[in-house]
Amino acid sequence: MLVEPFTHGRSFIHRLDPRVRIAVSAVFSCLVAVANSFTVLAIACVIALGLVLLARLNLAAVGRRLSVVLGFLILLWLILPLTYDGDPVGQLGPLVWHRPGVALAARISLKSFAILTAFTALLATMSVSTLGHALDRMGLPTKLVHLLLMCYRYIFVIEQEYRRLNAAMRIRAFRPRTSLHTYRSYAYLVGMLFVRAAARAERVHQAMLCRGFQGRFHTMARFPRHAGNRLFLVATTSVMLGMVWLEWLR
Repeated sequence: MLVEPFTHGRSFIHRLDPRVRIAVSAVFSCLVAVANSFTVLAIACVIALGLVLLARLNLAAVGRRLSVVLGFLILLWLILPLTYDGDPVGQLGPLVWHRPGVALAARISLKSFAILTAFTALLATMSVSTLGHALDRMGLPTKLVHLLLMCYRYIFVIEQEYRRLNAAMRIRAFRPRTSLHTYRSYAYLVGMLFVRAAARAERVHQAMLCRGFQGRFHTMARFPRHAGNRLFLVATTSVMLGMVWLEWLR
């Protein structure tokens, strides 16, 4: 199973209603995505960092998770300043960096940092099952919730099945090469993986029907209702309204 290191905690963020966290993260990410003012984007980054501190997350672990997009951002900084026309801000031989490209790369970097950091603080601090049940109670179509929960559960089962089949091939002295035999062997492996996944899906479906499944996953979990939810909603709504004012109404 996927390790969820941020879900275990007793911080203020962890004690919030998951529905509140989902709603705030969705609205915040939309605002940041459409914003262009560097002032607003800088404020969004500060807010995202504040949420991480409020969730008491390990900053090194958060940094490692954010580093996944670092290669993409580096590629943007290498390409965009060279492909946009405008005032030059630097030159290295025949390569000229232009101000509009630099500004666009900076905006994308700030937006990515703010949104991913906020998502880490608000969404990564809840388990996938909690996320699914919260989305269900927020009115998301039940089939989409089932798809999320079942994919999360069985994608790791399929991975284990692949590892067993791959190990069986290696035990039989299979060594991958650039040959027709290798391509045929991997084709057989993928085909067998689909066959076993389909057979497992049928068994799971029959087991669910035997246990009285009628189209809904029931849970005994109760989402917390306390004054902290209202306080968090009021505070975040006020801040986001301030961002709207700075971006469009000032």
